[in-house]
Amino acid sequence: MMTTGRIFDIQRFCIHDGPGIRTTVFLKGCPLRCLWCGNPESIPSEPSLSYISDKCIACGACFDQCPENALVADAAGKAVVDRARCKGNGDCAEACDPQALEIVGRVVTAAEVLEVVLRDKAYYAASGGGVTLSGGEPLMQPEFARLLLMEAKVRGLHTAVETSGYAMWGSIRPLIPLVDLWLFDYKETDRRLHEKFMGKPNELILSNLKRLYDQGAKILLRCPIIPGHNARREHLDGIVSIAKRMPKIEGIELLPYYDLWRAKLGRFGLKSQLPVSVKPPESSTVKGWKDYLSSRGVSVVG
Repeated sequence: MMTTGRIFDIQRFCIHDGPGIRTTVFLKGCPLRCLWCGNPESIPSEPSLSYISDKCIACGACFDQCPENALVADAAGKAVVDRARCKGNGDCAEACDPQALEIVGRVVTAAEVLEVVLRDKAYYAASGGGVTLSGGEPLMQPEFARLLLMEAKVRGLHTAVETSGYAMWGSIRPLIPLVDLWLFDYKETDRRLHEKFMGKPNELILSNLKRLYDQGAKILLRCPIIPGHNARREHLDGIVSIAKRMPKIEGIELLPYYDLWRAKLGRFGLKSQLPVSVKPPESSTVKGWKDYLSSRGVSVVG
């Protein structure tokens, strides 16, 4: 198991990434640029430098560690990161005792990941849980994903993959026998709006969804709903259309917008393209979406 991959987190005891208690492995790198991305640190494949200014004690230990001279002091002696220069090599973070600087993203072997995953095997057995690959987009690292899934199946674990569906079919097909459940994101029905909101059109995604379904894959369609963007009757009707064409999918799960991700942006020197006026919906609004889908004969999960 010497194949390596890039991850940015492993979270244990997850309950929203498939059935039962699960360990979710977050792979780094994503081809989409969703305006509401919940994990903006996952988008670049390379390591990302996180900087929390409030933790900086102005000790200056980091300045001489950066070979790119990407760190300078402000008037108070605190670090300022020049993102254009930063290459994410991590020397500054190692020198930062208060952990104001941190490298997010690391190269790991499949064996290292499995060692963490298998710690909770008893909980998986008791709850019907297992391991979920998420991201980012795990299909950007198809060989690493295949090896992780293969090793998980050998050990009798339930496997799930959360995906945007934006990948070449050749990256998906070898995984089909190894995946018990696909958590397939469906973000926007309209091709033009999909490209506007996600940076890519949706034809490849729709093609992969149909091919997976035709192969008999077990699919839960997960639909993030964002006020002022895809929270439209036309998009809800698009979800209904898919459910009608694919009656054997496990169901539809609506994922109402949340804005906790905004707190991450400053850490990575990012700016939001989603207006701050976009707020999480009221519970009554979410109920209205669910009621509409249910009235059209669609099974809504959760």
